[in-house]
Amino acid sequence: MTAVEARVAEATDDQLARRNAIILAVTMALAGANNIVIVATGAIAGAMLAPDKTLATLPVSIYVLGLWFGTLPIGWLARHYGRRTSFQAGTLCGVIAGLVCCLGVLLGSFLIFNVGAFFSGLYAAAQQAYRFAAADTASEQFRPKAISWVLVGGIFAAVLGPQLIIATKDLWQPYLFAATYIGQAVFAVLSAAVLALLKIPKPKPLAAHARGRTLGEILRQPRFVVAVACGVASYAMMNMVMTSAPLAMVECKHSVADATLGMQWHVLGMFVPSLFTGSLIARFGVERIVVLGFALILASAVIGMSGLTLWHFWSALILLGVGWNFGFIGASALVTQCHRPEERTRVQSFNDFLVFGSMAIGSFSSGILLTLFGWETVNAVVVPVVLTAAVLLILLTLRKSAREV
Repeated sequence: MTAVEARVAEATDDQLARRNAIILAVTMALAGANNIVIVATGAIAGAMLAPDKTLATLPVSIYVLGLWFGTLPIGWLARHYGRRTSFQAGTLCGVIAGLVCCLGVLLGSFLIFNVGAFFSGLYAAAQQAYRFAAADTASEQFRPKAISWVLVGGIFAAVLGPQLIIATKDLWQPYLFAATYIGQAVFAVLSAAVLALLKIPKPKPLAAHARGRTLGEILRQPRFVVAVACGVASYAMMNMVMTSAPLAMVECKHSVADATLGMQWHVLGMFVPSLFTGSLIARFGVERIVVLGFALILASAVIGMSGLTLWHFWSALILLGVGWNFGFIGASALVTQCHRPEERTRVQSFNDFLVFGSMAIGSFSSGILLTLFGWETVNAVVVPVVLTAAVLLILLTLRKSAREV
C-alpha cells in the first residue's frame, strides 16, 4: 500500500470511528444514568433495607462486583459475536436491574435489591467497553479522541441520572426510589434502540497462528503493567470515595437532594473534560495528562480530609471527577498501545478485569472504612495508591526517554 492509499484508508477508518463514537456517546448518556442511579441511591437504600448499618454501602459494592464479573464475558461475546451483540446483552441486564431493584424496594428485601445491583454492574461492564469499541475502527492518532468523544456522553448522563432521581424518588409512596428504578429500566430500553445503529464489523475467525501472544507475554510488558496501575489508581480510588460520599453527606446532616446534586457535580467533573482530554493527550502526551489527573485526585483527597461542609464535599467530588477523567482516559489510551489487532478484545477485557477487580475490593472496603473510621480515612487511603502509580508512570517515561536519546 502506498503512502497516499494508507492516508485514504486511515481517513475512511476515522470517518466510521467518528460515526460510531457519536452513537456510543448517546448510548453512554443513557446507560451512564444506570451508574449514577445505583451509586447515588444504593447506599441510602441500603441503609433503609440492610439489617446492619455497616452493610449500607453493600449494594454499591455488589454493583462493582457485577462490573468486575461482567468484564471477561463481555469481552468473550465481543470476540466471538461482535461488539453490538455484547452491548445489547448488557442493555438486557440493565432492564433486569431496574425491575429487580424496584421489586427489592417494594418488598423491603435487601437480598433482592442486591441482586438488582449485581445486574446493574453487568450492564456497566458492557458500557465500559464502549470506549474501546470507538477505537476499533480509528487510526492510532484518532484513538485518544475517539475514547474521549464517547465519554462526552457522560456529561448528559450527569444531568439525566440525578434529575431522574430527584423527579421520581417520591412518586411511588411510601417506597423511596421505587419509581426511579423503573425509570432506570426505561433508559436501558432506549439505549438498546440507539445501539442498533452501531456499525462495527464482526470479528473474523482467526487461525491458530494468528491469535496473538499469550496473556503471560502481554503481562510482562512494562507499559501494560503501568497502564493497569494507572487504571487502578484513577478508577478504583475514585469509586471508593464516590461510593461513600452520598452516605457520608447524609450522615453529616446534608439533605438527600444535596447528596444527589453533589454526585451530579462529580459526574460532570468526570465527563465534561472529555470535550478536550483527547486533544490534550495529542498535544502534551498521555503521560503528562495522567500525572495531572493524579495531582487533581490527590488535591481532592486533601480537601476531603480538611472538612465536612457542603463546600468541602462538592469541591472534593468535582476535583475527583476531573482527575479521574484525565487518569482513566490516559490509562485507556495506554492500553491501546499494548496489543495487536488480533489481541485487542482479550487484552482490553483483561485490563478491565484487573481494574474493576481492584474497584470491587475498594468498594467493599469503603463502607467499613466510613462506618468505623470516618470520611477522612476514606480519603487518606487514596494518597499512597495514587502516588505509587505516579512513580511507576514517571519511571516508565524516563526509561522511554533514555532509549530515545
